[in-house]
Amino acid sequence: MDVNGRDLDLIGALSGGLALQANPFAALGQSIGMDEAEVLARLQDLRDRGVIRRLGVIVRHHELGYRANAMVVWDIPDETVSEIGRILGAAPEVTLCYRRPRRLPDWPYNLFTMIHGRDRTSVERALAAMAEREGVAHYPRQVLFSLRRFKQCGARYGRAMAAE
Repeated sequence: MDVNGRDLDLIGALSGGLALQANPFAALGQSIGMDEAEVLARLQDLRDRGVIRRLGVIVRHHELGYRANAMVVWDIPDETVSEIGRILGAAPEVTLCYRRPRRLPDWPYNLFTMIHGRDRTSVERALAAMAEREGVAHYPRQVLFSLRRFKQCGARYGRAMAAE
């Protein structure tokens, strides 16, 4: 895929996030010498060509009052893990869902789901209700609550990476 210097400038600036203001794409463009219309057109073109797939949001859960974060790891039969993953990934309680290989004999888990709540009890209740509702309560699982939080940021891109 052909990406030019202006595109790389845009991708690099975008990786720093959008300003929380009425016209975030205008502010982004101003920082790299583009107007809002050019920014939007270039982003649409990059998306159409598959260079970027989506724009995502990183939510700072703690600041919103969600103090309990649990990674629920599941031991799902390999022949149904994709189907169960789609079901759990669509559940309103789940903010993140992905598959990883097992690391036997110590780690039998192959599906990971993240659930956030205001406290541990609300996370445990939400998990129990979801597991029952979605028909997965019988699968072995482990709930791993976060003990510390780290700053989360999106991917960082720019001209230096393109040169590699």
